[in-house]
Amino acid sequence: MFDKFGEFDSYEGINELAENLFNEGDMGSLKAMAEENGIQEEVVEMYMQGDLPMLCDPLTAAIGKIEVEAGELKPKAIMEDWVEYLKGQCMENEEIALAVRGKGRSLKGCIGELIKWSFKNQIGIDKDILKAAGVTASRVTLGIPGMGRAKKIIRDYYMGK
Repeated sequence: MFDKFGEFDSYEGINELAENLFNEGDMGSLKAMAEENGIQEEVVEMYMQGDLPMLCDPLTAAIGKIEVEAGELKPKAIMEDWVEYLKGQCMENEEIALAVRGKGRSLKGCIGELIKWSFKNQIGIDKDILKAAGVTASRVTLGIPGMGRAKKIIRDYYMGK
């Protein structure tokens, strides 16, 4: 995922390398580094033309990392909702965006925390609901967190709580 340039701990690190690559005239590596970090091609072009003072800000760096990780994980169903919520939080709160970019924090780890909570908090499903669903199993449990709980788990994971 971050094989060629490594995982950056901050948007500043991305910008520092971008500036160095730009100053060296190594536009190929600049484009490759930006792609590896999920920074849109249009943004890279604007940066290389001098229309932007830096390649990314905290939000661009965070969303880029989430996009790259989601591309690898290919989340489905409720997990897609969790990813979209995380993106929204990055847009609303720069502190979250900065935390998302931090080393040691990943979408995989975040979803892992949500799944861990889900397994620890399974509840039995009423037999009448099972019958209405056409489920013939004698016992079914479910443990998906509601959005309020999921939001807290996501914030706590990225903020290190």
